[in-house]
Amino acid sequence: MFHFFSNAQNVLQLSNRVLVVGLAMLLAGIYGAYLYEGNLSILALVSLHAMTIVGPTLLKIGYVMRLLSQHRLSKPLGRALA
Repeated sequence: MFHFFSNAQNVLQLSNRVLVVGLAMLLAGIYGAYLYEGNLSILALVSLHAMTIVGPTLLKIGYVMRLLSQHRLSKPLGRALA
């Protein structure tokens, strides 16, 4: 598990997936919880409202992972130029 996260390229790919999933959850949650006019069960409504919370959380986590992995990927290049 630590080997996976020690490779910055793996973290970058994972962060891209987390960003896509977070955005999809956010958009689906907004559409289903606020824009959809059909009748939904209370469980479905609670799940859709939860997606509007979990989606942005995944976006933030994915963005931080992306920033860290890009920083780690650019570090050797910065040392070579200095």
